[in-house]
Amino acid sequence: MKLSRRGVIQGAAAVGSLWALGCASSSKSGAGGTDADTQGQAAKVPPPGKPQSILILGGTQFLGPALVEFARSRGHTVTLFNRGRTNPGLFPDVEKLQGNRDPNKDTGLKALEGRKWDAVVDTSGYVPRVVKASAELLAPNVEHYVFVSSISVYKDLSNYGVDESSPVATMPDETNEKVMENYGALKALCEKAAETAMPGRVLNVRPGLIVGPDDPSDRFTYWPVRVARGGEVLAPGDGQDPVQFIDARDLAAWIILGVERRTKGVFNATGPSQPVLMKDLLELTKKTTGGDATFTWADTAFLDKQKVAAWTDMPVWVPRTGEEKGLGRISIEKAVATGLTFRPTADTIRDTLAWFKTLPPERQAKLDAGITAEREKEVLAAWHQEKGTAKAG
Repeated sequence: MKLSRRGVIQGAAAVGSLWALGCASSSKSGAGGTDADTQGQAAKVPPPGKPQSILILGGTQFLGPALVEFARSRGHTVTLFNRGRTNPGLFPDVEKLQGNRDPNKDTGLKALEGRKWDAVVDTSGYVPRVVKASAELLAPNVEHYVFVSSISVYKDLSNYGVDESSPVATMPDETNEKVMENYGALKALCEKAAETAMPGRVLNVRPGLIVGPDDPSDRFTYWPVRVARGGEVLAPGDGQDPVQFIDARDLAAWIILGVERRTKGVFNATGPSQPVLMKDLLELTKKTTGGDATFTWADTAFLDKQKVAAWTDMPVWVPRTGEEKGLGRISIEKAVATGLTFRPTADTIRDTLAWFKTLPPERQAKLDAGITAEREKEVLAAWHQEKGTAKAG
């Protein structure tokens, strides 16, 4: 099964989650996996220092609220700048400035003019021209700029162990703003634009697949929901493919601590801390959610024939073959050395399922990622027919 970079990006865009993409990854360890339940660390969070004033560009969806909540828990003052269209009622006691990241649209960046903050966290930059405009405007008035990028910036993801020194993707026409076609290269150019505007004052964060409560994409969420439903579950590959992801709350905490410490440079930010295989994740999901789920592992050749796609139909999963296998195990040693920690994966599974159950029934009835129940049943029947394990009658 070939998982193309374009397929990863298209899959994310189809569920409106480019901002949460990062993708998938883990540290530079060997091929073996560990019990995902043991991945959590007791986070040794230092006491907060001097209160900071933090501007968040975006801030009202998924990672944004996690950033706001952790920042406020540390005594910092937060200002949000966005178009005011997504979750406008969120954080009624937080200052909100309205405008457009694109200086050529609506009122542009006018609301930011003449204002000062200690730091800015940019969660919504996809086009270098737009990042350049905000970074240049804010450069005289902020000490620190955090840009949330993506591990999709890397030119070659065909091997495990990609680290921050690995080459990034490029594009022949750097004025091309078609994000779907050039996501990784554009993110790399966004990083460059921020650093050019504020040399030596930028933290470029390259997340992997961001997961947890409030994720509207249903990536990762698919598995707790599906396994909790029970019965025979279509599982991808042989269970030995490595997977990576990071809880939005862990990522947000590390970013805000980075603001406090004025951390600079480029960091991959995904997890967990030790390698996890797809089998580990699904077995832990069953253990955490309970129920009678059984897993039928279908090989990649069969899934390819059935047009069951990695990452979209089978979320989180990246086959350990092909040009994108490196998405399953990217080095995070640098970020871990600076204090990136991870809650137990079981907590993320439990919290994600609990959050999903609070959503309206019509929203719960249709997941935005993962194979549908009807199609899963068809594929399982085809698998048993091919293997001669179909039940009679």
